[in-house]
Amino acid sequence: MSLIAPRSAPAPFYETVKREISEKIASGVWQPHARIPSEAELVAQYGFSRMTINRALRELTDEGMLVRLQGVGTFVAEPKGQSALFEIRSIADEIAARSHRHHCEVLVLEKRPADIRQAAALNVSEGTEIFHSLMVHFENEQPVQIEDRCVNAAIVPEYLAQDYSQTTPHAYLSLIAPLSEGEHIVEAVRATQEECALLDIKETDPCLLIRRTTWSSRQIVSHARLLFPGSRYRLQGHFTS
Repeated sequence: MSLIAPRSAPAPFYETVKREISEKIASGVWQPHARIPSEAELVAQYGFSRMTINRALRELTDEGMLVRLQGVGTFVAEPKGQSALFEIRSIADEIAARSHRHHCEVLVLEKRPADIRQAAALNVSEGTEIFHSLMVHFENEQPVQIEDRCVNAAIVPEYLAQDYSQTTPHAYLSLIAPLSEGEHIVEAVRATQEECALLDIKETDPCLLIRRTTWSSRQIVSHARLLFPGSRYRLQGHFTS
C-alpha cells in the first residue's frame, strides 16, 4: 500500500491570473476606476494564452470586480455595498462591517392617519394613526439608501422620540419589538425625479427596491420601502436547508 498522498491538481492558469488581479485590487495597488493593463500586456506579463487572460478578465467582470468597455479598456469597478437578502440587519451595521462611515439624514418624522396603502401594509384600518419616517442613509458621504417606513404606533409608541442620527429605525424596533418574522420583496425599478436628487443619480440609472415587512408576536410592526442605487449596491443571501 502506498503511503504517498496524491498530489492535488494545479490551479488552472486563468485562476492564477484572477487571484493575482484580485489581490492587486484588494490591496489598493489598483484603485477603483483605474485602467488595468490590456489583454496583450497581460499576455506578455504572464506568458499565458490570450484565451486564458480573456477568461480571467471575463469572470472577474461577471463577479463585479472589473468593468470592460468595448474599444476603451478594462477598469477596476467601484466597490459595491452588500446587503443581506435573507438576514434582516441594520444598514448602519452593514456599513460598519465594511469599516466605512455611516450617517443618516432624517427628512420626515411624523404621526399621520394611514392612507389606504399604508393601512394595507400594516394590516390596520384606513385612518388609523401611524408613524411615518423618511430618511437617507450615507456610506462614506455617498447616499446609498432611501428608507421610507411606516410603523404601527400602537406597538412602538415612542418611535418619534428617538434620535436617528445615533441609532437606526431597524435597531430601535428590534429592541422594543423583537422581530419574529420578516418578508422581503425585491424589484428593479427607476427612481422618481425627487429620489434621483436624494441619491445623486441620473433618472436613467436603475435602482434596487426592497419592500420589507417585519412582525413581532404575529403583529406587523413596520413596513419599509428601501431604495438603493443599482450601481452602488448588490444583494446577497445565503441559506441552508
